Amino acid sequence: MSAAPVWSVDPRSGKPREQVAVEATAEEVDRAVRAAHSVRGALADRTARAAFLRAAAELLEESGPHIIEAADAETALGPARLTGELARTAAQLRAFAEVVDEGAYLDIHIDHEDGSRTPPWPDLRRYKIPLGVVAVYAASNFPLAFSV
Repeated sequence: MSAAPVWSVDPRSGKPREQVAVEATAEEVDRAVRAAHSVRGALADRTARAAFLRAAAELLEESGPHIIEAADAETALGPARLTGELARTAAQLRAFAEVVDEGAYLDIHIDHEDGSRTPPWPDLRRYKIPLGVVAVYAASNFPLAFSV
């Protein structure tokens, strides 16, 4: 089965603009998941993950004019709205970085040892850890903004 091309369409004219992607094959999806899985260890470090999110925000802003031009050509939403969406997306990435830095999402619980109990209560510690790679695809009326 050959992959189907995905075309950008000019919403103002209805005409195809350019090929932007091809539909992924099962093998390509498998390779992408394996590649993501191979780097999960590097992103397990919270400092590295927060830095990654902040760098993504900076790169998004640096590429802003090109992104806004392309998004306007594909959506006809206009530069004003798209500029706001780009700023909101960069802010979301930075907010997620702050959440990673702060760590409350780990939901850490520590029950200290209590030898006076019968039977004695051991020192128990619990926190959430990532289980693996997650892929999410969702259509959106906001071509730049995202959240979870």
